[in-house]
Amino acid sequence: MQIKSLFDPFRRAVWQVANKAGPFAPLFSMLLLGLVVLSLSRLGLVLWKFGRVESTGQLLAVLYQGVRVDIIQLALIALVPVLLAPLLATRQFFTTWKWFTYGWVLIAVVLLVFLEAATPGFIMEYDVRPNRLFVEYLKYPHEVMGMLWRGFKVHIFAGIGFTVLAIVGMRYWLQPWQSATSTWTNKRLWVVWPLVLVLTLFGIRSTLGHRPANPALFAITQDSMVNSLILNSGYSVIYAVYSLQHEAKSSEIYGKMDKADIFKLTQAKDTDIPTLTTLVPSVKRDKPLNLVIILQESLGAGFVESLGGKPVTPNLEKLKAEGIWFEQLYATGTRSVRGIEAVVTGFQPTPADSTVKLSLSQKNFFSLAALLEKQGYSTEFIYGGESHFDNMRGFFMGNGFQHIVDQKDYKNPVFVGSWGASDEDLLNKTHEQLLAHHASGKPFFTLAFSSSNHAPFEFPDGRIELYEQPKATDNNAVKYADYAIGEFFKKAKASPYWQDTVFLIVADHDIRVRGETLVPIEHFHIPGLILGADIQPKTITAIASQIDLPVTVLSLMGVQAQHPMTGHDMSNLPADYLGRAMMQYNYNYGWMEQTQQKADKEVANQVVVLREGKAPAHGKYDTQHKHLNEVPSPANAVQIEQRALANSLLPSLLYTEQRYRLP
Repeated sequence: MQIKSLFDPFRRAVWQVANKAGPFAPLFSMLLLGLVVLSLSRLGLVLWKFGRVESTGQLLAVLYQGVRVDIIQLALIALVPVLLAPLLATRQFFTTWKWFTYGWVLIAVVLLVFLEAATPGFIMEYDVRPNRLFVEYLKYPHEVMGMLWRGFKVHIFAGIGFTVLAIVGMRYWLQPWQSATSTWTNKRLWVVWPLVLVLTLFGIRSTLGHRPANPALFAITQDSMVNSLILNSGYSVIYAVYSLQHEAKSSEIYGKMDKADIFKLTQAKDTDIPTLTTLVPSVKRDKPLNLVIILQESLGAGFVESLGGKPVTPNLEKLKAEGIWFEQLYATGTRSVRGIEAVVTGFQPTPADSTVKLSLSQKNFFSLAALLEKQGYSTEFIYGGESHFDNMRGFFMGNGFQHIVDQKDYKNPVFVGSWGASDEDLLNKTHEQLLAHHASGKPFFTLAFSSSNHAPFEFPDGRIELYEQPKATDNNAVKYADYAIGEFFKKAKASPYWQDTVFLIVADHDIRVRGETLVPIEHFHIPGLILGADIQPKTITAIASQIDLPVTVLSLMGVQAQHPMTGHDMSNLPADYLGRAMMQYNYNYGWMEQTQQKADKEVANQVVVLREGKAPAHGKYDTQHKHLNEVPSPANAVQIEQRALANSLLPSLLYTEQRYRLP
């Protein structure tokens, strides 16, 4: 009662003003209350991340531009009732109007509060406000609820608590409207309504410019997390869902280019399969080798001591001396399906979702499995969890993988966490399968995808000496994943399949990719190692992209074949080779070109970042200090911008026209 008495004066004051709006009173009160609630939430987030916000020099802009976004959001919520008002807000239907707007406003504000309550946990994990992932993960309740319960209990209870408070609070807030009576004539309603509609539509559009406001308009800093604070989480989620329908052509957010120019700048040809090429392997073999790819969940360079990270991968450090080690390898994106797309299909990234999930790539889309299947290989995907997650099973089965092993196929696993069987179980199963494949005499390609290094970081006791306390941290989980790798390769080296098999260990992406720059390149840096069979130890210092790996392993296997991949064969480079990497970070596209090949000295590689609705930004990436420094447009700005744009548009073109496939 005391709490209510504190808010009574505020409620009375708001409703005294709101009641002058007649039948539009609940919408007007929602606007005032919503602005207060969303502004307080934003202020709290800004104080939490004050250091990063202050460093941008845009503290006040974040707050006042945030109010503008909140008006957009609240106007969007009000649009449906406003459109119905000429009919339902009349005296004849006023009771219906009253209860409809009561329910509409209550549900809308409660949902806004729920999303704001979920925001801190989402930012901790993804360094951005809730976005499309928030919606996409609803399709996987088992995995997501397990992860949340084990790793985010505080956030769950906080979210439930704030949601319950919002329901109670909104019922209290809307009490005056329950007893309201119709005070406007129908004529007055119909005269005022056009003005209300125009104001609502202007609130949504928020500008007199050619294009309505969108998240790109509020990207006022180089730090994507800070830019997301300007938004509110409801608007962020709604816009992300809206954008999904435009994903097939989403590369055009950076600009347009004639098809002929795209092909010229990317060295493609306007043929049935524009990027089709014939791989001449760097190693000639009478019988091509087998291939095993171990795709490591979230294993960024920050976990590898020799790449400037922490000492939590001792087994990987030992193994790197036995194979081809990549010092400057960069992921194409920030999600597992993007890593799968790059490593298994060699496909370049776009602002759209990964082709693993898009409709036109569910069959007749190129993959290593599709190519090797045609050459007589048995092809297999092994996962510790449920393979339907992120549509992996559907994509793999439609594109060359003959057999899938997932959680249901493990008998008496050592440990099962939220994401399925542990890495130890995964690699034990992989070893078991490889022995069987070798015994059959048929060549094989196996993709094994780990999951232990994923929040809430669960793994069995007694396997490693913990790097830190408490146990459930990313550093400890990586050390356990590294332990599993070490144990697997002890068995693999003593097995009959070792001499006939090339192994690739690579990360899908880094963990929690975030930073204050337009593209945090340091968090795209990942380890990569090729070993096995007769692979000679070597360190590659040139910049490489994940899309170079599938071409390289095919070359080392001794496979001669036609394929549409655009990656480079890193096993057969000219002495003066300068690499390049492409990185998709939310709706920013980073293109980096190597300027020197001196891994032991400071190197500033040239970078251009393509942005939605904005001019490209230029920078230099310092590989020694791992930082992207913004610079004015260089003399070759037009050329590098055109190369970047062509390479962002090419994969979108190949996907929409279904021209990324085997002949």
